[in-house]
Amino acid sequence: MEQEKNVQSSRAEIYDWIQCVLAALIACVLIFVFLARMVNVDGRSMYPTLNDGDKIIISNLFYTPKQGDIVVLRKEAFMTDPIVKRVIAVGGQKIDIDFDTGIVYVDNVALKEDYVNELTYDRENFEGPVTVPEGSIFVMGDNRNESTDSRYATLGCVDTRYVMGRVYCTVFPIKNMEWNAKNPY
Repeated sequence: MEQEKNVQSSRAEIYDWIQCVLAALIACVLIFVFLARMVNVDGRSMYPTLNDGDKIIISNLFYTPKQGDIVVLRKEAFMTDPIVKRVIAVGGQKIDIDFDTGIVYVDNVALKEDYVNELTYDRENFEGPVTVPEGSIFVMGDNRNESTDSRYATLGCVDTRYVMGRVYCTVFPIKNMEWNAKNPY
């Protein structure tokens, strides 16, 4: 009789563990499908803000891109892998770049860009000034002279439907862990 109670108790405990593991798995799937997802940073275009190999958490739940946000986008015609860039201008804003001084202007106002690795001297094939179409964004990497971004005609102004989400935090490696919620603008 005692042995039978122990077997039933062990079965109940195993059943409880299985329920907990399944609930945790379902919660993780729901979070990463509907709320947030993890993306790898590939390349140096966002240095010093993000490093090659960083793992970042993004979300697009109730999100509309704003100037200064760091976003992940995927435009198949440009590149099959997702890319990480900073939103420099949104629909209706005019962007111009003075490549002699390296200064970026939005609506004729010089941006204060403390986050860039170096000023913007690499023209790519940018012909400005450019007014960003409604429903689009103009993006650039923080490592301006090593970034393939909206200055290239093949990427250009990006339709906001290509935005996978806003970067909220860096989670790996641990030494780079940082919350990216602040907007410099």
